[in-house]
Amino acid sequence: MRDDHYPAGTVRALLDTDFVSTPTAAALKRRLEPVAVHDGLFDESGIALLVAICDRLIPQGDRAEPIDIAARLHRQIATGAGDGWRYATLPQDKAAWRAGVAGVDESARALNGRSFVELEDDERDAVLVAVQRGTAPGATWSSLDPKRWFEELLAATCGVYYSHPLAQEEIGYVGMADGHGWDQVGIGARAAHEPVALPTSE
Repeated sequence: MRDDHYPAGTVRALLDTDFVSTPTAAALKRRLEPVAVHDGLFDESGIALLVAICDRLIPQGDRAEPIDIAARLHRQIATGAGDGWRYATLPQDKAAWRAGVAGVDESARALNGRSFVELEDDERDAVLVAVQRGTAPGATWSSLDPKRWFEELLAATCGVYYSHPLAQEEIGYVGMADGHGWDQVGIGARAAHEPVALPTSE
């Protein structure tokens, strides 16, 4: 089994070239900047819960400087940014997120007798799987569809993570570098500015 990775700096190096439009480069550079905690959605305990949830959905134990998914997600929800739509079965975004995060903690206490943030990783995973499957205990889930909410949680978390240049470097994504167009389009073809994977194991 191969475990390929891409050279560090590949995406960041393209941001100052004419392969990437000025507005796109500016947006990606902003994502490299630290994010301050945003007011208007969660209190301190709610933010701690969101951090713990994000840490299990996208673990970053191998990163020297992890991407702060929770802070970016919190800002996105608090400011009303996002995809601009919601399922009719879910409440408005802020209400859904407050209820869902609280519901995860409620389920953790019902299943383990402790807050979600106090659980071991495998216990946290079991709680999240129960929410995903719609089997998590707790009064919250009688008025909030757990499967739908988990779907939103996972999509939003992945969206925040993979919109960050450092995550794009992990997977060798340079789709934004289309300033010259793409003429290498065959199977296995690679443009000169696309990064080459570095195999680390077989």
